[in-house]
Amino acid sequence: MKSIIERYSKQKEECQPLLNPASEVKLWKREAASLRKELQCLQEYHRQLMGEELSGLSIKNLENLENKLEKSMKGVRIKKDQILTDEIKELSQKGNLIYQENQELHKKVDLISQENAELRKVYGERNVDEANRASRPPYTVENGYDLHAPIRLQLSQPQPQPQPHNSEAPASSMKLG
Repeated sequence: MKSIIERYSKQKEECQPLLNPASEVKLWKREAASLRKELQCLQEYHRQLMGEELSGLSIKNLENLENKLEKSMKGVRIKKDQILTDEIKELSQKGNLIYQENQELHKKVDLISQENAELRKVYGERNVDEANRASRPPYTVENGYDLHAPIRLQLSQPQPQPQPHNSEAPASSMKLG
């Protein structure tokens, strides 16, 4: 397309004083015909590249077409390989960063575990329980006993209740059963 425009500009500069409207129309008709012919050739070539309308081609033309297709495929494969290689490098770098971050987090967890172990040694388990109790919200209900102490229950015989003198049961007692 550029070459056509350049040819037109060049011819226009050369023939500027000679061009009249009729000759300019003829020039445009020649250019339109040339462009139609070029478009037909390109469409035919495109169909051949797509594997259509190959019946009129000679062996040599078919070999040339095959070579062009192989070169094109080689270029496509090179581009695809380059893109995949770049993606692999990028993912590898991300993986390394994540691995390093994971290592740092493991170190922090180990450090915190060591600090907790040292605090338990220094303050003892009872002080840790007191600190836990102090950190509870104010609405927590406690009975004041050690929650982890064993509970011992004993059965005992019920004590007889004194009976009132009248035969009716007092109004405050409950009837069970």
